[in-house]
Amino acid sequence: MTRRRCAVAVLLVLAVSAWTDSQPTDAKSAPPAQRQPMTQKTRLYVIRGLQSEIAFARKPFPQGTKGITLHEDGTTTPAEGQLAQEVAVIAVRPGDRVTITNIRIAKDFILFELNGGPMKKKKWHDHIGVGVEGAPTVTQTPQQTPDHSRGTLLILAFKGFVPEIAPEALKKMLYPVLDFSSKSAAEAYLDTIPPKAKEAIQNHQVLVGMDQEMVIYAKGRPLRKIRETDERGKPYEEWLYGEPPQDVEFVRFSGCEVVQLKIMKVDGQKIVRTEKEVDLKEVRQAEARKREQEATKPQPVANRPTLRRPGEEDDPAVPHRTAPATPGPIDPNETDPTLGPPRNPPPAPPPPQNPAPPGDPNATGRWVDPAFL
Repeated sequence: MTRRRCAVAVLLVLAVSAWTDSQPTDAKSAPPAQRQPMTQKTRLYVIRGLQSEIAFARKPFPQGTKGITLHEDGTTTPAEGQLAQEVAVIAVRPGDRVTITNIRIAKDFILFELNGGPMKKKKWHDHIGVGVEGAPTVTQTPQQTPDHSRGTLLILAFKGFVPEIAPEALKKMLYPVLDFSSKSAAEAYLDTIPPKAKEAIQNHQVLVGMDQEMVIYAKGRPLRKIRETDERGKPYEEWLYGEPPQDVEFVRFSGCEVVQLKIMKVDGQKIVRTEKEVDLKEVRQAEARKREQEATKPQPVANRPTLRRPGEEDDPAVPHRTAPATPGPIDPNETDPTLGPPRNPPPAPPPPQNPAPPGDPNATGRWVDPAFL
């Protein structure tokens, strides 16, 4: 009896094991995907893809160096309910447009500076002082003074390390706080410029011939501006983008147009472009012709006032009274408000004397006595 029970138990175990093996692999709990740390190539790709990008805030951002921390699960620190209690000054409100001006990728987080960041950027001359004998000395400032501006910070925190992630996937992760999918003013502006300039702005590149507005959309606000005169005495303005050990770009304007682009590479290579790459003269002429056509276009006539409700039509059985084509004589006493109505109106004609009774066939305009007939 005991042997039979052991045999039945062994058969049950084998049957359960066979049924488990027959199940599809999807029903089993698959091991989590192995994440790899972000490589240096991907870091450069992410910085290039998100630098100077424009988005719309979905949550309020505090002013200062604290900012908002976004975790992988979509939660934020501090929460939106605590933000109004802990922070007195709001740098960015929901719906405001923000620009990513700087990106720093650390071991387990990515730091985004929005609208220039909360820290005041030091100029090159702030690190130079005068020594005892008049020789310049370089001074290092250990701490940066806060700049009370509209800049703020966004920290995207990961568990363990920053994984391999594409810029488009990174934008989706930032959706709880930043919206990149809405049609912004930049996208509406890109629809009005030539295709070559539009492609350059989307790639954050500057072309010779662009105006200042295009350069701002492509690269953002410059870190520094220099106003000088060239060898011919003509004034110009130069915008600087980037700081060593990165590439530094010098964008020179003559008026509002880019006339020279100089790029200083990290390896020491120098690239200078002065030939016009995009011409905006034809675009401005087309816009001027379009405005002239809209100005000369006849304006629609406004509807005449009526007492009919919306949707009601004229009744064809009711005759319409229209004004006469040729108006009759106008009495000056009626139109001139200073004269007023006539004082002595003309007398009415007198009634006829001895009118004939109605129905008398012998009536000739006066009554006749029948005794004389």
